[in-house]
Amino acid sequence: MAEERSELEERIIIKDLHTKEIDLVNRDPKHINEDVVKVDFEDVIAEPVGTYSFDGVWKASYTTFTVSKYWCYRLLSALLGVPLAVVWGFLFALISFCHIWAVVPCIKSYLIEIQCVSRIYSLCIHTFCDPLFEALSKICSNVRVAVRKEI
Repeated sequence: MAEERSELEERIIIKDLHTKEIDLVNRDPKHINEDVVKVDFEDVIAEPVGTYSFDGVWKASYTTFTVSKYWCYRLLSALLGVPLAVVWGFLFALISFCHIWAVVPCIKSYLIEIQCVSRIYSLCIHTFCDPLFEALSKICSNVRVAVRKEI
């Protein structure tokens, strides 16, 4: 009974990953575009004190900038949003496919093969180098160095 319940919960979780509701209010929940695309009129156009244009020109410029930015974005996203979503979906699927079916198996295979090589290398080092260095250390162990200061 417990196994059936856990399998059912897993199916629900897997289904929810692909059919979850989209938040239409908060469209950047992870804040990945927080400081990149927040460009307002005041960030681009500013008049210092003493060089003001007519108030009507300033208001019309503000309205024109804001409305044109808003509608150009909407138009571009309506025209290119879905095709680019397909391209990005394909690209990330390709990256995931390569990672799952090529990169990780190659790394695992390399680690298995290098483990065998490392054992052989370690055996050779212990067989040939350890006796040599031990003999050299015994030869050099009787060497005494004295430092004298001559005036």
